[in-house]
Amino acid sequence: MTQPVKSPPSIPSRLSSRSDRVFEIVILMLASIIALIFVLSIYQLAKESWPALQKFGLSFFTQRTWNPVEGTYGAASMILGTLLTSLAALVISVPLAIASALFVAEYAPKWLANPVGYLIELLAAVPSVVYGLWALFVIAPLLAKWQTTFFNPELYPERFATYTRCAELWANNQTNLQCFFTPSSGAGRGLALAIIILTVMILPYTASVARDVIRLVPADQREAMYALGATKWEVISRAILPYARAGIMGGVILALGRALGETLAVAMVIGDSQEIVKSFWGNASTMASVIANQFGDAQETLHRSSVVTLGLTLFFLSVLVNYVARLIITRLTPKGIQQ
Repeated sequence: MTQPVKSPPSIPSRLSSRSDRVFEIVILMLASIIALIFVLSIYQLAKESWPALQKFGLSFFTQRTWNPVEGTYGAASMILGTLLTSLAALVISVPLAIASALFVAEYAPKWLANPVGYLIELLAAVPSVVYGLWALFVIAPLLAKWQTTFFNPELYPERFATYTRCAELWANNQTNLQCFFTPSSGAGRGLALAIIILTVMILPYTASVARDVIRLVPADQREAMYALGATKWEVISRAILPYARAGIMGGVILALGRALGETLAVAMVIGDSQEIVKSFWGNASTMASVIANQFGDAQETLHRSSVVTLGLTLFFLSVLVNYVARLIITRLTPKGIQQ
């Protein structure tokens, strides 16, 4: 006859239970503070935005005119400028970031990989104002010189004729696909310069995350592909990138969030024009740049409320981007490592 197994002697756990309970309450309070800050932020922004939303309604987001003198405010041009600068910078930076991450993690020898990786991370630590000054004093003069020589009527009469036709369309607040990409004879500042500087600023975020994720790919996957006779490119394209795609996408979304909210550097170089974007090389504005340039000077209630509404719009746009990012990352994560 089998003997019943005796349970181990009970250990007094009054102190342990009490300390666990206190710790649980403290953690709950700290987590609640984060949620409270989120709710209070929405409340305060919505409260300050109410006068503009009450007067303009949904037309605030579709109207093109932003004129504080006449008391007319429409955010369509700023929303378009924000999306254009962020998405264009993302399209340019992501291939460069992934290529640099693959080089550091897979191709470069250790004596070269560490300094290159450090330099990439160092780009993320440079203040925004430094990027803005670099763009103004280095890149803007080069773009201005190129734009003025691009339409030299003596050397390039056809280009000059194209510019003349496009200038007439721009004067009437119109454009077409050819004129949108036709350089304008500006001072180098504008939408294109903002995209260039944003590309440089967000590149280290995607590159750093992609490099770390690629290094976390199990060695068994690489060795299994090599055992089957795969080449280096086949290992990267069929074993490394599919495994690391969720983490890489996380870095891409992190970079997109930085691009959407970047203020100072963009405000310094984009030209601060509240008109609808008519040229890739012309002046434009983003929601963040308008907030930075006009919030301090907004004396009237409606003007101030409209600027705050831009902040509320940018807030919800960031929340939407993060929510979509979670869905994409969950879908891209291999099933074996999903939580």
